[in-house]
Amino acid sequence: MPNRFPSLSGYGVTWSANKRVAIVALVITALLALAATTAWFTGRGEHHDEGGTPSHASTSSSTEAAPKPSAGSGSVPKPPQIAEPVAFAKAAAEMLWSYDTRNTSRDQQLAGMRAWMTKETKYTDWASVSGQVPDPLLWSRMTDQNQHATGTVTEGHYPGAFKQALAEDPSAITEAYIYVVTVNGKQQIEWKKGGGGAEDRAVTLAVQCRPNHDCTLAAIAPSVTQ
Repeated sequence: MPNRFPSLSGYGVTWSANKRVAIVALVITALLALAATTAWFTGRGEHHDEGGTPSHASTSSSTEAAPKPSAGSGSVPKPPQIAEPVAFAKAAAEMLWSYDTRNTSRDQQLAGMRAWMTKETKYTDWASVSGQVPDPLLWSRMTDQNQHATGTVTEGHYPGAFKQALAEDPSAITEAYIYVVTVNGKQQIEWKKGGGGAEDRAVTLAVQCRPNHDCTLAAIAPSVTQ
């Protein structure tokens, strides 16, 4: 058995066709449909492990149903009451980069992540988030090794393409109030017998922040844009 397993955030996923079309059309295309931004949102995600961890593809279904609320959320934190997009995205990135198989089942991990999602089905892409979680077999192997990780954020910002589009048409955001935020940070991974390591992380998130409401997570972009 290998000494190291892939981190929870090390899974590239493609958005489901319907959700990808909806989000691209209603969020990015509405913001002037910049060529670079459109290419980014329709591309396939890739993950690069700084520490040389072998790449693994998740066998979880990209349309995996949300877990039942009775599953609990284990160590997954509850979504914060934050109304500012960058601050919420930074908190969401820390949540996505953190897990603890010692006290949290896979169903609990999924339930905890689901609680961060927007309830507006027109804009939510649960598949892009649930696809970050390893399949049941791999989660079991990670549990056998007491694998756990803690994410820390170094900074978050609006990507240049999003800022340009918003500057050219400020009113476009008022339909969905979805903001694009890129977050950079690190992930500390540990397992049995003193094993561990740290890796740089980066993620681009779609965050919904309607006026006078707390922010929620809409989707994880398939690739990172700065």
